[in-house]
Amino acid sequence: MKQHILPAIKLTILSLVFFSGIYSLFILGIAQFAPSHGEGDRILFNGKTIGYSLEGQSFTKDNYFWSRPSAVGYNAAGSGGSNKGPSNPDYLNDVKSKIDNFLVHNPGVQKNQIPAEMVTASGSGLDPDISPSGAYIQVARIARSRNLSEEKIKSLVDQNIVPPLFGLFGTEKVNVLNLNLALDQIK
Repeated sequence: MKQHILPAIKLTILSLVFFSGIYSLFILGIAQFAPSHGEGDRILFNGKTIGYSLEGQSFTKDNYFWSRPSAVGYNAAGSGGSNKGPSNPDYLNDVKSKIDNFLVHNPGVQKNQIPAEMVTASGSGLDPDISPSGAYIQVARIARSRNLSEEKIKSLVDQNIVPPLFGLFGTEKVNVLNLNLALDQIK
């Protein structure tokens, strides 16, 4: 028994030191070479920080692009998903109510046209981005509420699409806060 327990204890202590200390410091060191030093890009408006590029925010007015729903109310201190599976009745009712709400605010959109990300929360609950299709499906509502042409709003979405990293990693996305700030700049 002694021959099994002592190596296990040594391995546990070594793993704790490595993964809690050395590895964390290594990753922190790499992050220091990033433009924002690993803290996320601050989004400024009139000289004030109004958000971070890595953190989603709630937008519910019809004249703004809506973010992906959050299971934690966009609270970065409590990041996480709902942990409810697709067969959970509470989860299904929640998604159904989000679909119904989306359809009420976006007349002319069919249920099957709604991108899944617009009615389901991300794993972190803090996703700041939506897909271009998630933005395009909201264009008519925003154009109508701001008395602007749909082409102007679509053009704004096109300008705010971020391509995959190096053209390979990830998918196209649109940061909702940046898009809404650009929307407020339209005269």
